[in-house]
Amino acid sequence: MSGLFGVVSKDHCRELLLFGTDYHSHLGTQFGGVAILGDNFKRQIHNISQSQFKSKFYEDIFKMNGTMGIGVISALDEQPIYLNSKFGAFCLVTDGFIDNARELADKLLQEGVTFSETGDGPVNLTELAAKLITTGDSLIDGIEKMFDAIDGSCTLLLLHRDGIYAARDRRGYFSLAVGRRGDEWAVASETASFPNNGLELVKFLRPGEITLLNSKGMTERKPGSEENQICAFLWIYTGFPASDYEGINTEAVRERCGRCLAKRDGDIGVDLVAGIPDSGIAHAIGYAMESGKPYRRPLVKYTPGYGRSYTPPSQETRDHIAKMKLVPIREIIEGNRIVICEDSIVRGTQLKNFTTAKLWEGGAKEIHCRPACPPLMFPCRFNLSTRDINELAARRAIRAIEGHDIEDISEYIDDKSEKYRKMVEWIEKDIEVTTLRYQTVDDMVGAIGLPREKLCLYCWTGDYPKPGE
Repeated sequence: MSGLFGVVSKDHCRELLLFGTDYHSHLGTQFGGVAILGDNFKRQIHNISQSQFKSKFYEDIFKMNGTMGIGVISALDEQPIYLNSKFGAFCLVTDGFIDNARELADKLLQEGVTFSETGDGPVNLTELAAKLITTGDSLIDGIEKMFDAIDGSCTLLLLHRDGIYAARDRRGYFSLAVGRRGDEWAVASETASFPNNGLELVKFLRPGEITLLNSKGMTERKPGSEENQICAFLWIYTGFPASDYEGINTEAVRERCGRCLAKRDGDIGVDLVAGIPDSGIAHAIGYAMESGKPYRRPLVKYTPGYGRSYTPPSQETRDHIAKMKLVPIREIIEGNRIVICEDSIVRGTQLKNFTTAKLWEGGAKEIHCRPACPPLMFPCRFNLSTRDINELAARRAIRAIEGHDIEDISEYIDDKSEKYRKMVEWIEKDIEVTTLRYQTVDDMVGAIGLPREKLCLYCWTGDYPKPGE
């Protein structure tokens, strides 16, 4: 994912922009970028794969003057994009994934449009979004046309002389919230960026909504809809614990997930409950509260400098982070029967090689794994995630059971079926744990608290609204 933050101020916006953007560091690991508009546009992009956002930008940003700015922590492409268009110059940051990017880029190239930015893929997705926006009759019309063209998602902040245009994609896969501090306005992916910066939450943008923030305040330029499909994984894993989405707090949801897992387990005779840092901690706290078993820390994370092992694009980097960031405490591990709560099992390799291995080596008597979401069956269509379906632990299990790949996996999705039970048993053996029990879709949805139809559950069920629906 990527994290977006924008500021409109009557004075210099740079300090609030720096620290507001920094509160999105958990969402991306590759690039950080800011753009500030004063007399002219000033833009800065840095590789942050080996350093923190604020340390990279602290010196630079205080040399940039202006009353409006946007920032991004990017998981893949370099951002912000600067474009001098028929609407005037603008800078753009985005969050999302355009599944038909190659098709759209080829069409624009045939029409004489050129692309200048490079990325890890065939085209920088933020530049593609910017070029699609310029096909409209106005910025608002261009954003609408871009939404019409893409298959996937694109939430954005667009910095222009008019102000900051904030737009949430049509299905609302990812959140944008508006905050206020006196005469200053901010818009962010994460509401966790508000409290310590003195910002009060004003509203969450609705799906498809386009809002303009400038010195005059906040103006809705295009109303949104109620056709929400917000990503459930925000609460399970990607979101920061202090953030709210649609008014629902992440930490509270994770605690409820843990309680659901404990209720289904009953008393399985363990000595302690542990969460895999960081996102598994609240799930484990909920499990401990419900089960009455003590919450302890057999594995601790060494400093925030080791980021998330799921978001980096290369397997080598993911494995290195997974190996180095968790330090075992033998005195807490040895001789104990342990429940470990994890946000999810994606590939299963890190859990097996760098998490449970450390517990077994530390002398654990039993390890009971409890992921807070169901088995992941499909790579995300709407953001940067596992792109290869064959990497998913559940798909490897299905292939092993069936002897080949199959198209209809409905029985494996059904948590009451015999094939589901066999799949879980295969993964249990593969990751080398005593027992494995996944969260059910119904319990996960109940823990979040939104109606099922308001959530994107594609990773688990394969269901999503097709383009045009």
